[in-house]
Amino acid sequence: MIIVPIKEGENIDRALKKLKRKFEKTGVVKELRLRQKFIKPSIVQREQRLKAIYVQQLHQNDEI
Repeated sequence: MIIVPIKEGENIDRALKKLKRKFEKTGVVKELRLRQKFIKPSIVQREQRLKAIYVQQLHQNDEI
């Protein structure tokens, strides 16, 4: 459970912003979206591999 302490007189918009930031850091929303549909493990591994290749190519281009 995510708890956001609010100081007295603090704006509610600021507290909501803190709550949203904590949700993003914990990855709750991302995990919920992933669990909405089943993705085969082989497809997940393929996507991770392609992403790693892409990132590696970006780093190699930066070095040159």
